[in-house]
Amino acid sequence: MPDHLHLVWIGLRLDSDQLNGRAFLRTYLEPELSPARFQPQAQDEVLRPEQRKRSAYAKVCFYIAANPVQDQLVTTPEAWSYMGCILPGYPKLNPLAEDYWPKFWRIFGEQRQPDAGNLKRPPLGSDRKP
Repeated sequence: MPDHLHLVWIGLRLDSDQLNGRAFLRTYLEPELSPARFQPQAQDEVLRPEQRKRSAYAKVCFYIAANPVQDQLVTTPEAWSYMGCILPGYPKLNPLAEDYWPKFWRIFGEQRQPDAGNLKRPPLGSDRKP
C-alpha cells in the first residue's frame, strides 16, 4: 500500500515477541523508507483463537492480499509486487501459489516449538504500587 503496510506475524517459539519484533522493524526499516516515516503508534490487531485456525488464518491473509485490488492499485493480487512470505529457511514462498498453504502448514509445524504462543505478559499497570 502506498501509505501503510500489512504484516501477519506468527511466533515459532515461546520467546517470540511481537513488541520486540515491531521495535526491531521500526528501527531498521524506517531509515530505508525515508523520507516516509512510521506513524507514532502502529495499529496492531492480535488474531483471536478462532482466527488462528488454518482456514480462518488463510482468510485473513487473503483479505490482506486483496487490499491493493480493493484500493484499485492493481487488478489482481498477483500483480502487487510488495507481497511475500518469509519463513526461516524459505525466503521465496509465494502466498498466492496453489501449493502454498500445504507447504506453509508443513513448514510451520516442523519449526514451531510446542510452547510457542504461550507468552504471558502482566496486565497493564500491574507494576504500579497501591
